[in-house]
Amino acid sequence: MKKELLFVIPSLTSGGGERSLVSLLSKIDYDLYNVDLFLLTHDGLFMDLLPSEVNLIPLSEEYKLFTLPIVHSMRKLLIQGKPSLAYNRIMFSMKNRYSDNLSKREQYNWKFISKSLDRLPKKYDVAVGFLEKTSIYFCVEKVDADKKMGWVHTDYDKLGMDTNIDNEYFSQLDHIITVSEECANILIRSFPEQKEKIAVIYNIVSPTMIKKMANETNHDLYLKKEDEVIILSIGRLHNHKGFEMAVEACKKVIDRGYKIKWNIIGDGEERDKLTQLIKANELQNTFILLGLKTNPYPYIKQADIYAQTSRVEGKSIAIDEAKILNKPILVTNFSTASDQINDNVDGLIVEMDSDAIANGIEKLIVEKSLREMFIKNLAGLQLGTEQEIDKLYDLIK
Repeated sequence: MKKELLFVIPSLTSGGGERSLVSLLSKIDYDLYNVDLFLLTHDGLFMDLLPSEVNLIPLSEEYKLFTLPIVHSMRKLLIQGKPSLAYNRIMFSMKNRYSDNLSKREQYNWKFISKSLDRLPKKYDVAVGFLEKTSIYFCVEKVDADKKMGWVHTDYDKLGMDTNIDNEYFSQLDHIITVSEECANILIRSFPEQKEKIAVIYNIVSPTMIKKMANETNHDLYLKKEDEVIILSIGRLHNHKGFEMAVEACKKVIDRGYKIKWNIIGDGEERDKLTQLIKANELQNTFILLGLKTNPYPYIKQADIYAQTSRVEGKSIAIDEAKILNKPILVTNFSTASDQINDNVDGLIVEMDSDAIANGIEKLIVEKSLREMFIKNLAGLQLGTEQEIDKLYDLIK
């Protein structure tokens, strides 16, 4: 008999965790497992990439009303005789206004938004909250399963979260999965009582699939000019990604006389802030926000340098993808950088400021032999992680 699996994640809009889930679902053996997926938002960049075997669970009418703009939500909830839910909608809105830390805001708001979410009627063999915070909380409170797992995709220390809240939920999980050894060490330091539950499963990346998709577009995506160096970064437009440092570094490199075009694939809450910074530095034709791309691989393939200027990463899927496509890579020295890059062997690790980033980019432009060494060393690595699915199967058993 097939085992019944449930995965929970807020959306498939964009992001490394979301891309990781789609990759994992593409590798599941559907002869052995039935898979349900619970999303809080039924649209997004990666929805079309879901395997046809995955069953998407419909959202409740109460939740749909709860997530309407507050005036419409309140009116409809009160008309339908749901004053308690209307009260929670008000509290949800108020808490969103008064908390600067997005992670803590999501933690504290769960108690309000959870009132609009029904407990799932189906019993599962295994339920997986595939992203920290809401996904795990839903898995613990709203799902009946023989075994429950939570997935943490980032450096937990850097999120500034309330560990007391998470410890309460982590204590009710059978396994806590994270994406690198360093992320696991960080979780053990934060939650020593949960040490025996913590396991590492790397993000699933398939070189065969990535190389195939990278060749789907052959025309010049960047309209590259003669002697121009194309730099690419991928990530949500969020403070954690440090893109304002990238803008400042871009300006410094240009002021030194180099012809570059720096492109960002991604979207997020800092788009307006970054647009203003780009304009202030007169980089409108040089630092380009490309938005979201369903298939980023041709952009990686056609770039000369891949740069990850993050403050926080767990294990970056984008870096792994750039490695598979043999791109010279620059990363900032976030806590897990050395998990992915051997400094001066297959990439550069630089300090987390715009001067160091600019100096690193200049070094990669000037030292052609260094770029060629990185490309050669990356080409010799075995970078596929499809076998990581077996670790999940072991935990499921």
